[in-house]
Amino acid sequence: MLAMKKTILFFALLVGISGGAYAQGFGFGPKAGLNISNYTGGNVKTDALVGYHLGGMLNFGIGNVFSIQPEVLFSTQGAKIDNQGAKEDFKVSYVSVPVMLKFKTSGGFYIEAGPQASFKTGEKIGSQTIDSFAKNLDLAVGGGIGFQSKIGLGIGGRYVAGISKVGDFTTMGNVNPDFKNSIIQLSLFWMIPVTR
Repeated sequence: MLAMKKTILFFALLVGISGGAYAQGFGFGPKAGLNISNYTGGNVKTDALVGYHLGGMLNFGIGNVFSIQPEVLFSTQGAKIDNQGAKEDFKVSYVSVPVMLKFKTSGGFYIEAGPQASFKTGEKIGSQTIDSFAKNLDLAVGGGIGFQSKIGLGIGGRYVAGISKVGDFTTMGNVNPDFKNSIIQLSLFWMIPVTR
């Protein structure tokens, strides 16, 4: 709980500094899309799992081409894990808070990169709901590309790589359970400008 409060405070300060001191433009809007997630690292046999993300974003302009974009997204992710020959869906729901530094060209194309903190809200394995598989806090870094039209409608792709383990698991035999989240996100969004 203390780690969550510190992370939220850090992101709030980051947004406040960018918005108060350097903002030359401000926008906000909804964002939604598809998650294609899996686990990397360890040696657990997994396949990709399809989920979704849905939420909102703010955008604080810095100069003419740079901006900082914090987001709050509800995200479902995980993987299909081999359990004695059968694949089971290991689904974990998070509230994710990415903060992206964006570089946008005059033509509307952009690249982005930044940190992400995610807070677990629930998890489900097969037909059973459990609360002890994933850790409550997941840390990651993300990067992506996209296009935003002059009216604010846009499309983007982002890869999010976990830097913290999904859970604290005990090594059993030849199984190394130290795996991390890995997500490809494809998004549609609408950035509504407030100031220029």
